[in-house]
Amino acid sequence: MSNANVIAFQGFPGAYSDLACRNARPTMTTLPCPTFDATFAAVREGRASLAMIPVENSIAGRVADNHHLLPEGGLHIIGEHFQRVNHMLLAPKGATLGTIKTVRSHIQALSQCQAMTRSLGLEAINHADTAGAAREIAELNDPQHAAIASSLAAEIYNLDILKSGIEDADHNTTRFLILSRDPKQPAAGSCRTVTTFVFSVRSVPAALYKALGGFATNGINMTKLESYMVGGRFTQTQFYADVEGHPEERPLKLALEELDFFAREVKILGVYPANPFRYQESQLIGED
Repeated sequence: MSNANVIAFQGFPGAYSDLACRNARPTMTTLPCPTFDATFAAVREGRASLAMIPVENSIAGRVADNHHLLPEGGLHIIGEHFQRVNHMLLAPKGATLGTIKTVRSHIQALSQCQAMTRSLGLEAINHADTAGAAREIAELNDPQHAAIASSLAAEIYNLDILKSGIEDADHNTTRFLILSRDPKQPAAGSCRTVTTFVFSVRSVPAALYKALGGFATNGINMTKLESYMVGGRFTQTQFYADVEGHPEERPLKLALEELDFFAREVKILGVYPANPFRYQESQLIGED
């Protein structure tokens, strides 16, 4: 197997990141990694050609750590993928809704399926990983214990799906970024494009307002702007931003030039095709 055909993710086989990799890159082999750091390292060291990293969920919000890893991870964003999260209630062969008494999963998955847990009177037990919980349930092979995980986890660990689509919200979706050692930018004007970058500003009044002014005056849509502490200092902040547009197109080029004048340490993390899902979602919201 060539490493060029491998895509790395964080988690156990059958995790939602594994499922996202298979949906986004169906011809590639997935490589499970124990941590996000190890996922980045797998690509840097040549054991995989791509990595798939979750950055935000429509219910849980930002995925911790990854906004810190992206600027220093040595990789480039080359794409995005939106994965609908369909939770399944999994149990060993022979178990039924009447036999199970506990359910295990990642704390976020448990919180997203509270209606089902309450209706069945199950004791919820936190686990570090959804697919890891499924693997543990398979090893226990006890009809009293179940897990919340993906349909892929059910297949991998030979578990029965007792209930499907058990999430409380029907819009549960995770956004993933696809990363590579080398940048792979679409040509300017060839498609709808997203540019992701980080920057910091001086700790003076109106610094952020001035730094972002060029995006407004040049008609650039900023779809994400988040701040987080760097260096352990409350007065030192880095900003992470997604904007629609290509840095070689005049509007975004001018906006970035103005940002560079007022900000410092501007670093582009990737220029990549916008996934059609983001515009389908906007149309649905507009119809409500």
